[in-house]
Amino acid sequence: MLFKARSAAVYGIDAHIIDVEVDFSGIKTQEETFATVGLPDAAVRESRDRVRSAIKNSGFDLPPTRITINLAPADLKKEGSGFDLPIAIGILGAYGALTIKDISDFVLVGELGLDGSLRAVQGMLPIAIAARAAGIHNLVIPAANAREAAVVSGVNVYPVTSLLEVRELLNSAANGSIFAQPLVVDCTTLLNEAVEYQADFRDVRGQHVAKRALEVAAAGGHNILMIGPPGSGKTMLAKRLPSILTPLRFEEALETTKIHSVAGILNRDEGLVTHRPFRSPHHTVSDAGLIGGGMIPRPGEVSLAHNGLLFLDELPEFPRNVLEVLRQPLEDGMVTISRAAMSLSFPARFMLAAAMNPCPCGYFNDKSRECMCTPPMIQRYVSKVSGPLLDRIDIHIEVPAVQYKELRGGASSEGSAEIRARVLAAREIQHARFLETPVRTKPSSRAPSRAIFANAQMSTQQIRTFCELSTDAERLLERAMQQQGLSARAHDRILKVARTIADLEGAPSITVPHIAEAIQYRTLDRSYWS
Repeated sequence: MLFKARSAAVYGIDAHIIDVEVDFSGIKTQEETFATVGLPDAAVRESRDRVRSAIKNSGFDLPPTRITINLAPADLKKEGSGFDLPIAIGILGAYGALTIKDISDFVLVGELGLDGSLRAVQGMLPIAIAARAAGIHNLVIPAANAREAAVVSGVNVYPVTSLLEVRELLNSAANGSIFAQPLVVDCTTLLNEAVEYQADFRDVRGQHVAKRALEVAAAGGHNILMIGPPGSGKTMLAKRLPSILTPLRFEEALETTKIHSVAGILNRDEGLVTHRPFRSPHHTVSDAGLIGGGMIPRPGEVSLAHNGLLFLDELPEFPRNVLEVLRQPLEDGMVTISRAAMSLSFPARFMLAAAMNPCPCGYFNDKSRECMCTPPMIQRYVSKVSGPLLDRIDIHIEVPAVQYKELRGGASSEGSAEIRARVLAAREIQHARFLETPVRTKPSSRAPSRAIFANAQMSTQQIRTFCELSTDAERLLERAMQQQGLSARAHDRILKVARTIADLEGAPSITVPHIAEAIQYRTLDRSYWS
């Protein structure tokens, strides 16, 4: 007898619906033979032992026979333990243990324990989105994955804990009404919940210029590099940067949650990533760990920081080949990993914050300590960060050592709440601007259009539209380009930063002071890298 169930497989951050076809010969044999076809990996092939024990320990006594399981389409690689549940239900249906004969409106995903219990699997949010896109209305999944999948509207999510519970749920559907109630999650309430940050900018003494630069970076989503001696507060400032970032919009939260779900780092109690990610990999990270990779490509740190912040401390200590792979995601906001079997793309639109010392000893240009490094040593040290990578960082800021009077003085004048209020106001201006003029793509372009949330994400066409300059501002920018030898990319990034500075002040147009401050943030690379 043949019985069909439906499941899903995750590739990259997207899922595909898989048909699970189960057939048994009906002829009793001495030993049960269990054949799985359709490009299964080791975890899928091993499911036969888990499924056999789960069915037996759930109270079903099935005679030994030949069972054939086909996972269609057969040309797609199937991996993971999420096929345990549909295979077990397919076997029960083929043996006649189910009242319902057609479960095409159900997607079944879950790993089975030997006692018939269900365990969580990775990538449930993409599976829920794929089920909705395929017009399948019901999703039967482990209870631990339920909140994650329930954020997708248009799909009834039924959390279950055992194989017997799934059988009862499906049999009740045969009578026209499912006895269980689908889980409902209020995404608006989740996103509106305030996130408490332990670190606050009020803890930082002095460093007013660096605070201003971080405010501009947060307001426009700009990349920032901090250069200064040890103990000047670079890491302290970077760790407080998330406290002034804007909250996630629902579209951003959904994208970020998909990546974290596939990577298996999603907090299952929340079900949705409600605050911007903060990733800070150690400088021993490999290029595959930073960008992503593997036989079946998985997202790396740049994708896990999507819509959030990637902090690279001690930037020159990272291997040069690791830093160079950042060029494409910083420019495109996307990472494509190609393997012989497949090519997958992961979103990687993040804000980069980096910190470094000016020389090996750390005290070059420091007034209080003498630098013991020779010019060739300094040049070799800073050259570990290449010019093309540096050109993709919008803001370069020097963080000098804090003076004793500032360190022992009174409380800081501003905390994260005050700075965040200005950042939010600037982001609202940007959101309204880009909402009125959505991204236009050529009719022949196959690339999906992406929403613009910040000035740093503006295209060349949008820069020309929103960054018009007065005659004096034009003259100042031209002089800076000629004197500092800035590239065309630096020209565009100066305009983006100037637009953000104007938004912080609520100014409708870019004036000379805005351009002057933006140019100031591009001068340090000429001091250290020239």
